[in-house]
Amino acid sequence: MDARQVIIEPVVSEKSYALMTDGKYTFRVDDRAHKTQVARAVEEIFDVRVAAVRTAKVRSKPKRRGLHSGRTRSWKKAVVQLAPGDRIELFEGAAVSE
Repeated sequence: MDARQVIIEPVVSEKSYALMTDGKYTFRVDDRAHKTQVARAVEEIFDVRVAAVRTAKVRSKPKRRGLHSGRTRSWKKAVVQLAPGDRIELFEGAAVSE
């Protein structure tokens, strides 16, 4: 799988921004991707060194809109711990100041 197919998009949430102070970045990844593929993709795309990868399946939630009910899609996320001293500048510029 190509690196751009493994990493779908960054996850933007309060929790993901809180993890950035520790050098951890959260991404939405392909459901079939494993930790080694995620680590290689992040290293290739952002030119950083990856120390650890943790993955989790995000389960679908029930949703309603009027009389119609359904579910959101389930997806896979990966929290990537970078080596000390490495940063991804893409996120740093969008950080919310206190």
